[in-house]
Amino acid sequence: MSTPNPYAAPRAPVADAAVAGPENFIPAGRAVRAARGWAWIAEAWGLFKRQPLMWILFAVIGIMIFVALHFFPIVGQIVLALLAPVFTGGVMMGCRDLEQASELQVSHLFAGFRERFGNLLLVGVISLALSFAIALVAVLVTGAGLGTLLGAGADPAAVAAAGVTLLLAVLIMLALLLPVSMAMWFAPALVVFHGQGPALAMKNSFLACLKNIMPFLLYGVILLLLAMAASIPFGLGWLALGPVTVASLYTGYRDIFFQ
Repeated sequence: MSTPNPYAAPRAPVADAAVAGPENFIPAGRAVRAARGWAWIAEAWGLFKRQPLMWILFAVIGIMIFVALHFFPIVGQIVLALLAPVFTGGVMMGCRDLEQASELQVSHLFAGFRERFGNLLLVGVISLALSFAIALVAVLVTGAGLGTLLGAGADPAAVAAAGVTLLLAVLIMLALLLPVSMAMWFAPALVVFHGQGPALAMKNSFLACLKNIMPFLLYGVILLLLAMAASIPFGLGWLALGPVTVASLYTGYRDIFFQ
């Protein structure tokens, strides 16, 4: 029987997407206290502090990919939307390994291309299709309202009515995009760690978010305040807040989906 080498470098098992304690896993999540919204951010900050330079490198690489894809109008945005769950899935594996006292590596950022790539990509496809359908409805409604606005001339009542139509279209679009965001939030983690299919993962993510409206409200308010502070020094604070926000997807997932 061979003895493990105590001097061997720690290994990041990005190919093994299993999570310890599957017997405690709750497929559709559970409701937690509102104060946990702050805890997700605090615990994510704890993960960031373990390897801050690597997290900042993640942020820099992410910005470079984002900028590069935006050199290709429309196509770049589509590719970015499709690959967002793939990159997120890889970072979730990195958070898992970091939590288990392993090391965060650049390879984690691209681990989603090796593990569950098809399902992660399908999550992006479904999300993009839903967003496109919502945008199409908004364009049709907004287009009708804009036509009315342009044809209203100087009639104050007609201008006001058209303005209300445009505002209503924007509010409807935002309201319909919210469930899509809820379905996307935990889907990459559920795909890579539990092998759930895209539709099931998005459904369970939506249900988990729905059960935790109050924690997410607190979470959103705190992130908004932090975003304002991070934007003040030329946006440099986002090099830390960006990774912390992504890591909070993992800490929230661990809190909600495990007993």
